[in-house]
Amino acid sequence: MSELKERLLPPRPASAMNLRDAAVSRPSPSGRAPLLGVDVLGLKKRGQGLRSWIRVDTSGNTQVMEVDKFTMMRRCDLPARDLRLLDPLFVYPSTILGREKAIVVNLEQIRCIITADEVLLLNSLDNYVLRYVVELQQRLKTSSVGEIWQQENAQLSRRRKSFDNGFENSSPDYLPFEFRALEIALEAACTFLDSQASELEIEAYPLLDELTSKISTLNLERVRRLKSRLVALTRRVQKVRDEIEQLMDDDGDMAEMYLTEKKRRMEGSLYGDQSLLGYRSNDGLSVSAPVSPVSSPPDSRRLDKSLSIARSRHDSARSSEGVTENIEELEMLLEAYFVVIDSTLNKLTSLKEYIDDTEDFINIQLDNVRNQLIQFELLLTTATFVVAIFGVVAGIFGMNFEIDFFNQPGAFRWVLIITGVCGFVIFSAFVWFFKYRRLMPL
Repeated sequence: MSELKERLLPPRPASAMNLRDAAVSRPSPSGRAPLLGVDVLGLKKRGQGLRSWIRVDTSGNTQVMEVDKFTMMRRCDLPARDLRLLDPLFVYPSTILGREKAIVVNLEQIRCIITADEVLLLNSLDNYVLRYVVELQQRLKTSSVGEIWQQENAQLSRRRKSFDNGFENSSPDYLPFEFRALEIALEAACTFLDSQASELEIEAYPLLDELTSKISTLNLERVRRLKSRLVALTRRVQKVRDEIEQLMDDDGDMAEMYLTEKKRRMEGSLYGDQSLLGYRSNDGLSVSAPVSPVSSPPDSRRLDKSLSIARSRHDSARSSEGVTENIEELEMLLEAYFVVIDSTLNKLTSLKEYIDDTEDFINIQLDNVRNQLIQFELLLTTATFVVAIFGVVAGIFGMNFEIDFFNQPGAFRWVLIITGVCGFVIFSAFVWFFKYRRLMPL
């Protein structure tokens, strides 16, 4: 991986290193230390709009090139809003767009432009981007060997066909270049999301079990953070799933992604037009208008240009209509990864349901404790009422008046006994009423 980083990163110019050394050695006027690690030439290129791209061709060869935005728009025939989806400074949801000459892919860390002949990625040190480049190189080299093997098998099948007419050896059909690159991007995105979901599961289940056994502020805070991560990851997985499902539901968008087939048909129509022009010139027919000493006005040139553009669009539209009839291979490819991303979404949904069940269980436990506190408070209130009876009796007998009952020797004992019995009877009556009304599980 380190060798790939050194090979993909462009070499640093000597002028930038000299400028950096000079900036370090020269003290600043304010006395502060100068900023380290700032590439002056890199800032200038960034201001000009140049960006480093990794180009992977059909043979698996990589090349690092610096192209500005408008050159890339002309190269891939893309509008500016599509290139804005690949900008690492902005966060856009996962998107797969099929255009006339390219496929714009924005799947998690994989942001690339796929054409019929090459794959263009923003140069990055992200491990997932480097793994994508390495995997794409390996697949392309393996597919090139498979194509040679397929051609040899085709020749052998032609020889065996004369001996065995009942059996026909059909070799496997290989995907075009753009679908192989798209497949690796989908595989990288699905694998990345599934690995994050697995890590979240490994972290979530022990934490939730610990929370059910011990409810504390620390555990609740950890579960809250875990649920926030789960919601964010579920949103990303849902977006990838919806994007694949939207492509599968629209045959026109899938037909637009057959770049190799459209390129082959357009080249075939171009060769046919050239052969037709050559045939007419050989027959002596006039192909062009008579030459006039006066140059043609600019309106006629604009008309010819508009007619040529309309003719090319008509040819591409016809090719797209023809490809629409045969989109099974792309649909099967998308369906396979739709199943994978749907399984990841189901895994996250199950984890979310487990978290919701844990929250319900904790709420039930807290409600049970709250009910126990209410019942204990009810008992204390009843006991306080019974004790208040003694205070009422003491207040009555403490008044400043004289009766004969005060002069009897056992008067205090009888008052205490009668008051205690009455209090106990009243407390028992309250407890029986609470039990009868099922306010307390006694």
